[in-house]
Amino acid sequence: MNGANVVDTKPLVLELEPGTYYWCSCGESSNQPYCDGSHQDTEFAPVKLTVEEKKTVAFCQCKQTGNAPLCDGSHSKL
Repeated sequence: MNGANVVDTKPLVLELEPGTYYWCSCGESSNQPYCDGSHQDTEFAPVKLTVEEKKTVAFCQCKQTGNAPLCDGSHSKL
């Protein structure tokens, strides 16, 4: 485990419009799955996701993924 706060043990599936999104990697944001700056003064940093066309994504909520910010099934090992 990487020391991040586990928000949930299943992904958050959302339909996103084109744009740039910043995923919370620390698990402390009050605006999950997006960064709100709660990582300040930690080793964590937000992960940028650029969406070119409307699509559905599965954001990692356990914060253990090897494919940040997307779920890779790591939650099944918790």
